[in-house]
Amino acid sequence: MTTTGTTAAGTGEPAAASCHGGPGPASATTGASGAPGPSGASGPSGTSGSDNAHSHGPHGYSHQKDQHLKRLRRIEGQIRGLQRMVEEDVYCIDILTQVSAGTKALQSFALQLLQEHLRHCVADAAVKGGDEIDAKVAEATAAIARLLRS
Repeated sequence: MTTTGTTAAGTGEPAAASCHGGPGPASATTGASGAPGPSGASGPSGTSGSDNAHSHGPHGYSHQKDQHLKRLRRIEGQIRGLQRMVEEDVYCIDILTQVSAGTKALQSFALQLLQEHLRHCVADAAVKGGDEIDAKVAEATAAIARLLRS
């Protein structure tokens, strides 16, 4: 299931809908901490007010939202550290080592989020049955493929 007219940030591919049919992933204009980006969007979904995906019910990650945000802020700090390293003319290999650490941290976060999606959203669709399970499996498969390409 995809939403029309939107693309996943930086991929050019259609953005996936949320677990409960709401908007897909955060827009590229929102920072990791949910702070507004250049377009002035607010919140992690790039929307403001009560019209975001939260009105459709909790997502698979909702029960650990605070831990996820803490983890993303730590990753954001790693990226800012990379900027400082470049500003301070740190040795190339040392910067590359930190890039690798940041990449692994994001991959680990993505895998945990995917696991929660499978346990919550895909399992919920399986209970409901019908076409929804096929759509959720296809959606998860596409997400895995994007992770493997990165």
